[in-house]
Amino acid sequence: MQRILRRLLIPEDLAGRRFDQAAAVVLDEFSRSRLKIWIESGQLTLDGEQVEPDTKVQGGEEVMLDAQIEPVVPVEPEPIPLTLLYEDAAVFIIDKPAGLVVHPGAGNRTGTLQNALLNLDPALAGVPRAGIVHRLDKDTSGLLVVARTLSAHATLAAQLQRREVQRRYLGVCQTVLTGGGDVNAPIGRHPRDRLKMAVIETGRQALTRYRVLERFRAHTYLQLQLATGRTHQIRVHLAHLRTPLVGDPLYGGRPRLPRSPSPELRELLQGFRRQALHASRLEFRHPDSGRPVSYESPMAQDMEALVTALRDDAAQIGGPPP
Repeated sequence: MQRILRRLLIPEDLAGRRFDQAAAVVLDEFSRSRLKIWIESGQLTLDGEQVEPDTKVQGGEEVMLDAQIEPVVPVEPEPIPLTLLYEDAAVFIIDKPAGLVVHPGAGNRTGTLQNALLNLDPALAGVPRAGIVHRLDKDTSGLLVVARTLSAHATLAAQLQRREVQRRYLGVCQTVLTGGGDVNAPIGRHPRDRLKMAVIETGRQALTRYRVLERFRAHTYLQLQLATGRTHQIRVHLAHLRTPLVGDPLYGGRPRLPRSPSPELRELLQGFRRQALHASRLEFRHPDSGRPVSYESPMAQDMEALVTALRDDAAQIGGPPP
């Protein structure tokens, strides 16, 4: 993997242009799509700050690029089974299992959802990222919509940008929450750990809404809704509230146990090796007809078992705290 370091100034004659447009001029050896990804991930900054791609430049600002370029490797079709909830000429709706990586990347060149989609429909080779317009983390289960045509991809991408796609999640967090609320806190790349995201002042605006479904002795079962779609958004926002998801390998810390748990519950909580997060509901407008489309996915079996065990534990001991 090649590391790219660049430090240069925005020319005065580019004043008033968008940052992504100005970056395409001063870093013309890279594609605009790659530059936009770097801007959104915080690897391409303006005067040392992470900003939106449409931020207007004044001229004279310093542009800093610190990024990794992965070699381009063709994505090959692979016969990986998928749970397909719906299909027509324009879209697939997939129920993704935990453990399935969405896009190929470093350490995951094969065995991804993109490989599986190319096997399911070879024509997806002509659509960006095999039609994937939004993503789920590897260990988050649940619903994804896939565009089968270029026009469907453009329409769905525009709906996402306008925040018209509704995504609802179910999660189990550590600690007992007394009520729901909003987390409105900007998210950007962690200043010291490049594998993680964090709530930072220079990050991109991010809003997560959450509602308590059920409280247990040391955990809470939540419904969450994304108003924005930042990397690791729910996981980062809950960790910011000091109530991370059960099993989260990046943001969760040590498993939290209720007082005097049964051996079975202790083993279940300590052995839950992925973030307890499931994309349970997806709503959008069909890219061809414009009609509302809504799909739901039952919670993954491991999360269902977790919620059942926590519920049984609370019932046996006398219920959650008042």
